[in-house]
Amino acid sequence: MDQYHEPVAELSPQDRDFVRALNSVKEEIEAINWYHQRVVVATDPQIKAIMAHNRDEEIEHAVMGLEWLRRNMPVWDENMRTYFFTTGDVTALEDAATGGEGGEGAPAGKPASGGSLGIGSLKGNR
Repeated sequence: MDQYHEPVAELSPQDRDFVRALNSVKEEIEAINWYHQRVVVATDPQIKAIMAHNRDEEIEHAVMGLEWLRRNMPVWDENMRTYFFTTGDVTALEDAATGGEGGEGAPAGKPASGGSLGIGSLKGNR
């Protein structure tokens, strides 16, 4: 099984589910890419609409897989709370979350309640 880089017997059932979820998300994103390319070059409006519908369904599947990862791997949740549904410079979010330390090994901090990321306002930082 080439989806594993380590001996399967050494991975827990949960770790094997992580591999399944990650591979599924990867496959959905690949399908989104293929459908999107076809949509932008198609000349027939009906097939363009069908493929756009298919692409959007694949986006739904990819997001469902990401949500499962968020619920089951805490670092996914932490990072999604830092970067998703934000505005402004994405790299500035990392600097704010890590205190400008570039993020390697630096904690992003626990999000505050009420939907705040606990990183303060980014207005006027640029």
